[in-house]
Amino acid sequence: MRRVRTEAPRLPRWLAARMGLPGQTPQADEAGHRHATWLELFLDLIFVYALAAVVARLGNEPSPSPRAVLAVIGLFVVIQWAWMGQVYYDTRFDPDDALHRLLVLVALVGAGAMTLGVDEVPESVLLPVGYLIVRGVLLLLYLRAWPTSPSARMVTTVYLIGFGSGWLIWLVSLTVPTELRPVLWIVAMVIELATPWVGVRWLNRWPVDNRHLPERIGQFTIIVLGSALASLLFAVPDHPPPHMILTAAMAFLIPAAVWWVYTTFVTTRLTQSRLRGGQAYSYLHIPLGGALLLLGWALGQVVRLVDDNANRLPLELRLLLGASMVVWTACGLALYWLWTRPSAARLAIAAYGVVSVSLITATVHQPRLMLSLLSLAVVGYAVLLSRRLARAGREMNTPEG
Repeated sequence: MRRVRTEAPRLPRWLAARMGLPGQTPQADEAGHRHATWLELFLDLIFVYALAAVVARLGNEPSPSPRAVLAVIGLFVVIQWAWMGQVYYDTRFDPDDALHRLLVLVALVGAGAMTLGVDEVPESVLLPVGYLIVRGVLLLLYLRAWPTSPSARMVTTVYLIGFGSGWLIWLVSLTVPTELRPVLWIVAMVIELATPWVGVRWLNRWPVDNRHLPERIGQFTIIVLGSALASLLFAVPDHPPPHMILTAAMAFLIPAAVWWVYTTFVTTRLTQSRLRGGQAYSYLHIPLGGALLLLGWALGQVVRLVDDNANRLPLELRLLLGASMVVWTACGLALYWLWTRPSAARLAIAAYGVVSVSLITATVHQPRLMLSLLSLAVVGYAVLLSRRLARAGREMNTPEG
C-alpha cells in the first residue's frame, strides 16, 4: 500500500516560489502505480561513477589478491547501501516538495565525495565524510517524516535508532588512526544492515510499494550490469581484428543472458504480493549486484588475455569468474523462493547452472575455449530459466475456476 507524506515541515511558499520549486507529487500511471521520479533518476547518475570507481580498484592485473577482492566487495556494499537508504525512504514517503529536492541534492554532494574517496580508502576521509552526508540527509528526512502519522513514527523510530547509531560510529571513525577506520566502518555497517531485520515486526506493518521498490532495485541492477559491460568493452583493443570481435561477442552473451533472466523475473512480478517490508528482496540484491560487478571485471580480463595470446587463465581469475556466476545463480534461486517453494524442475535448472559453470571454470584453462563453453552454458541456462519463469508468471495470472 502506498502512503503519501502530508503536512511535513517544508520550505515557506514564498521561498519555494522564488526558487521555482513548487511542490510536486510523483507521477503515477493510469493504474495508479508510482514510478521513479526525475530526481530519483538524477540521484542514480552519481552512483554510476561510484561503481566504476569501485571496480577500478582491481586494476588490470588478472590475478587479483583476496584482499583486493574483499575491499571491492566491502566498498560495493557501502555504495549500494547508501543508495538503498534513499530508495526505502522514497517508497514510503513521497518526495513532493522543494525542501526534499534540496536535501537530496545535498545527498548528491555526499555521494560525489564517496566516489572521489573510493580510490584512496582508508587514507582519505572523503569516503566517510561523503557517507556521513548521505546518511545524515536520510536521517533528516526521517526526522521530517516522524510527526506525520502514528505509522510514520513507528517506522522512522526504527530507522533513526539503528541508522543513527551507525552514523555516530562513522563519525567517530574520523578521529581514529587510519588502520582502525575499516574496523569501525564494518561495525557501523553491521548495525545498519541489521536494523531492518531487528525492526522487521514494525516495518512489515507498513509494507513497501510493491511496484516502486522492485522497479528502483531493478534500475540499480541495470546500472551494475552497465558497469559490467563497460569493463568488458574497455578490454577490447582499438581496431580489433575479427577474432577479437568474436571473442568480445561471446563474452557479451554472458551479461546479456543475465539481463534476459533478470528482466523476465522482474516483469512476471512473482514476488510482488510477498514483499512486505522488502528486507529479503532487497538484501538478496546486495550479493547479486556484487557478483555482477566482479563478473564484468573478470570477463574483461579474459578478453585481455585472449588479446595477449595467453595460453592459460590464472587460477584466481577462474575462481572469481566461477564464484560470481554461482552467486548470481544462487541469488536468483533465492529470489524465486520468496514467491514459492521451488519445484524439482526449477531446482534442476539451478543445479545445471551451478554445475556447468563450476566444471568449466575449474577444468578449462585456455581463455578462448573457456569463454566459448561458458557462454554456451549460460545462454542455455537463461533459455531454460526464462521459459520456466514465463510459465510461472502465466500460471500466477490465470484466474482460478
